[in-house]
Amino acid sequence: MASLKEIKSRIQSVKSTQKITSAMKMVSSVKLRKAQKTIENFFPYEQRLNGLLRNFLSSEADSTSAFSEIREVKRVAIVVFSSNSSLCGGFNSNVAKRLTQTINAYQSLGREHILIFPVGKKVAKASLKLGFEPYSNYEAMADKPSYAAAVSLADDLMQLYQNKDIDKVELIYHHFKSKSSQVLTSETFLPIQLSKPAKGTIALDYLVEPDRQTIIEELIPKVLRLKIYTALLDSNASEYAARTMAMQIATDNADDILQDLSLLYNKSRQQAITNELLDILGGSFK
Repeated sequence: MASLKEIKSRIQSVKSTQKITSAMKMVSSVKLRKAQKTIENFFPYEQRLNGLLRNFLSSEADSTSAFSEIREVKRVAIVVFSSNSSLCGGFNSNVAKRLTQTINAYQSLGREHILIFPVGKKVAKASLKLGFEPYSNYEAMADKPSYAAAVSLADDLMQLYQNKDIDKVELIYHHFKSKSSQVLTSETFLPIQLSKPAKGTIALDYLVEPDRQTIIEELIPKVLRLKIYTALLDSNASEYAARTMAMQIATDNADDILQDLSLLYNKSRQQAITNELLDILGGSFK
């Protein structure tokens, strides 16, 4: 059995760790509330813009765009969102696993035809471990999401697609549903699906200038830029939610350990006192 001094030292160590995890949970909770508010303020605008695009596509006339061209996939880009730091449960490891699965799905193209766009240090390191040099550095976006940075990334992807340097773009990110639920999502960013609304859907009839096709060509890049920004905000909020939950679990586990150590300390102390009493009583009979 460990000595009283060793047990007391372990108790102090666990208490110190608990203070750190509790503080990290509080900081993550504050950041999560801020991220949630940003998403709530931004979401109606994105939905409205997507609604406008769907309504333009609801007429019988066929609509085409350089970003909707479906080509044989010879070169693919994978945009992956993670965090820059750890201590957020399985958030980053799940992203790395999904990235590995996606790479395996395109391995027939050859490694030189798979481009990785990592948003976050953790997935950048995972890419290097898999033998892929990141296309560029987007680490700053993971900590401080900004629309300007998202636009820059989206424009890079659209330019590569227009130039036919890539034939498809995949997104991997966590979709934030709630504090306890973040859904790892994979979806196609390019080519954009110009699907019309389902039958029976009431579409608004807009009068547009200069013409419908020109408006669509203006709308689609905006929708694509907003999609990258939405994925960035989703990933950011999911990271804080995952870290909040991870630190809450760590703090609760520390409580359980402290209870066990306190019980062990009291038992050891009681045993030590009993042994001393027995020694005193044994000496008095000599």
